[in-house]
Amino acid sequence: MALFSRASCLQMEIQSGDVSANLDQFELLLAGRQPAADTLVVLPELWATGFDYPRVAELAGQTPRVLADLHKLAAEYKVWFAGSLLEERKHGPPCNTLFLTGPGGVVGRYRKHHLFSFWQENRYLQPGLEPQPIDTPFGPLGALVCYDLRFPEISRAQTFSGCRLIVVSAQWPMVRLDHWQLLVQARAVENQAFVVACNGCGQSGVGDLAGHSMIVDPAGRVLARSGETPAVISAELVEEGLETVRSRFCTGGERPWPGNDRSKVVEVDQLRQRLAMIRRQGSQVVFTNGCFDLLHAGHVSYLEQARRCGDCLVVGLNSDRSVHALKGDSRPVNSEQDRARVLAALGCVDYIVIFDEDTPRSLISSLLPDILVKGADWPEEQIAGAAEVKAAGGRVERIVFEHQVSTSNVIKKIRQQEKTPAGNRGE
Repeated sequence: MALFSRASCLQMEIQSGDVSANLDQFELLLAGRQPAADTLVVLPELWATGFDYPRVAELAGQTPRVLADLHKLAAEYKVWFAGSLLEERKHGPPCNTLFLTGPGGVVGRYRKHHLFSFWQENRYLQPGLEPQPIDTPFGPLGALVCYDLRFPEISRAQTFSGCRLIVVSAQWPMVRLDHWQLLVQARAVENQAFVVACNGCGQSGVGDLAGHSMIVDPAGRVLARSGETPAVISAELVEEGLETVRSRFCTGGERPWPGNDRSKVVEVDQLRQRLAMIRRQGSQVVFTNGCFDLLHAGHVSYLEQARRCGDCLVVGLNSDRSVHALKGDSRPVNSEQDRARVLAALGCVDYIVIFDEDTPRSLISSLLPDILVKGADWPEEQIAGAAEVKAAGGRVERIVFEHQVSTSNVIKKIRQQEKTPAGNRGE
């Protein structure tokens, strides 16, 4: 499947909160360049609105109008547009979403995964949860929105999924221009992919923007670069060059498993030392606990949601003695070491620590996580360790279960099937 044959960056000076003025500037720049058919035109981050935080909900309501204009222009010029806009969501604040719009309308979207807390973006917007590539008639398209550029694992995963082209929609500040140039080229080199990175320019609501939009080939060579003022840059994307680079070695296709998950199971003293180092970086530690006997979909979904609450998830695991005291003589089904080993294989879990008490209160008091997570069926005043965490400046999150499954019911079902003659089980 062929790449887009040509790409452009439409670098703009974004007027905060003024959708009409931004649309006018966009159309003027586009008309002045008259892009060839099947050109991929990349736009800056939040190019139609800027970061007008007090009005994000109102401005997100204008996105359908903006997308309709993009659809009309894409059909007229026979081109494709990729740039981020505010996207309304049914639950919670808007997302910062990169839309890919072609002659037939919107074909896909990527929601910004890493919100930039230094600019308080996380206070007004919600992150995307699945940084998947966008399916296009030209093959899968990788996408990043501004701060995402600093997290190479996103583009690496997208490249492994088949992406040979990555677009970046950004409002990157002038004070970190050197980082912008370095990271754009790094994403191209490490993924052996074309990178088309469009930045805003001039004064914005969050400071002076750097401009210097770039189109980089899979070997890291800059094919086109703008300056600090509004401009349109373009370059041919030669597929043979990409294939030549990847024919020597293909880093995007190499993904050996990095280690042994068993190392996630730690003792309390060792865990405290590791968490101290993690917290020095400003990371937020999440803690939850449970027996996790016969791990099922409800457990996994719950742990994924818990991990999203912070940067590092610690699971307190009831010991065999503790489970026996809580659940009765027949439990646990699996030993504490077996249960810990299964939990360790989950990507959302960072550490497992086994505790022997009936409740994890003492363990929580020792670790003092930033976020304590428990199921929504628990009243906060009954959650062990909640008072201690809040007294230390942390918070409590109560998560609604997505799957109504319980280990006890699973065990009952297994026992019922064991009592049922084989012929009646359809075996």
